[in-house]
Amino acid sequence: MTVIAFVPDLMDRSKVQAAVPSLTLVRTPADLLAAAGPGVTAVVDLSRPGAVEVLGPLVAAGARVIGFGSHVDKELLARARLAGCEEVLARSAFFSRLAELLG
Repeated sequence: MTVIAFVPDLMDRSKVQAAVPSLTLVRTPADLLAAAGPGVTAVVDLSRPGAVEVLGPLVAAGARVIGFGSHVDKELLARARLAGCEEVLARSAFFSRLAELLG
């Protein structure tokens, strides 16, 4: 499985890298699109500018998309679900299930 991640926060990024050392980190949402395709899992920090806007194109490219964000930002999480995100989780749930989601 190929995993790409748009996770700009250093602490969050280190947790994701620890779970999947072979993942590819990208700097921008556009970089996610460039790397997306069938067989790719994209991990997206939904709270970052431009992240929600690329979810639909990621799904259309055949990527499995897992997004996480603040549990209090219900509108953001709902927008991600509507865009086709396979898993939309509060940040705490994402990190507690990280191995299961990406293992």
